[in-house]
Amino acid sequence: MEHRELGNSGVEVSEIGFGAWVVGTDWWGDRSDEQAVGMVEGALDAGVTYVDTGDVYGHGDSETIIGKAIDGRRDEVTLSTKIGYDFYDNPQAGHGELPKELNEEYLTEAFEASLDRLDTDYVDVLQLHNANVDEVTPEVRDLLREWKADGRVRALGWALGPSIGWLAEGDAAVEYEEFDAVQTVFNLFEQEPGRHFVDAIRESDSDTSVIARVPHSSGLLNEQVTPDTVLEDGDHRSHRPKEWYETGWEKVDAIRFLEDPDGAGGTRTMAQAAIRWLLAHDEVASVTPTFRDGDDIAEWSAASDVPPISDAEYERLDDLYARNFDVDRDDGMDVLRTSVDGEDIEAAGLDKRAASY
Repeated sequence: MEHRELGNSGVEVSEIGFGAWVVGTDWWGDRSDEQAVGMVEGALDAGVTYVDTGDVYGHGDSETIIGKAIDGRRDEVTLSTKIGYDFYDNPQAGHGELPKELNEEYLTEAFEASLDRLDTDYVDVLQLHNANVDEVTPEVRDLLREWKADGRVRALGWALGPSIGWLAEGDAAVEYEEFDAVQTVFNLFEQEPGRHFVDAIRESDSDTSVIARVPHSSGLLNEQVTPDTVLEDGDHRSHRPKEWYETGWEKVDAIRFLEDPDGAGGTRTMAQAAIRWLLAHDEVASVTPTFRDGDDIAEWSAASDVPPISDAEYERLDDLYARNFDVDRDDGMDVLRTSVDGEDIEAAGLDKRAASY
């Protein structure tokens, strides 16, 4: 497993991280706490040492599970959590968004509660969870700097939602010197706003790193969702429109060459190739796939060691992306929401429409 520095924070993260939203909730299948702890331990054994959780996942359950899993192994782990959603005073309604609280008093209480559940006195990375750009006030930034100065936080990040504010927020994370990372949905099929942030980092010579989540495009690029798959209502991937998957299967067929880059008979799986494409960007520090079992951990953690994406492959993929992989149909995903009613999308020249609030 290779490692990369998060910004210029001195914090190193494994190139493949453990997205701990999978434990503590049943959104990606049911598992006991014992099974969840075993998954985390198995990931650590495979070299996946960056663990990315959040207080809202299972309303604290994910953090509690992670705390148990890393007991006695804290020094091996680059631990990250997120705060900003008020689940203490609000019930969860399906997969809907909870109210957010970004005032200093709430954030302080939430952070202290996270440390208790994780059974640690510091986190390596603390991220604001889907905070809108106008909620990250100078007072909030002062508080984050204070935690970094007193050693309870080693690096800071801003985690963006898929449709709950993302472009202006990511640009702010790149601009504000406090933030070492911006986390966003980024994969071969969903390249915006990830590529926009990569370009912004390059153009501004920023030290900010990108943490890429959903690298497998909700089951397409790891081929866990196929035409024969029946998604249960509670499965988090079922929120995608059927057109997304129907067009996605055609796109997967267009990039089969990634599985056999040198004609040697398959030296990468599609899932590994999807991760390698993200790691071809120096700005991407870690990729956090959704591990569902030990087989996923074994295959995807090995992506750090398979052949990297060549320049020729990257250019070919760029050309295919520009042509929408030669798929001339709507994928049902052209409506995205931002915190400034789409003005940031329009200003960036992205071919997306802003949904109304």
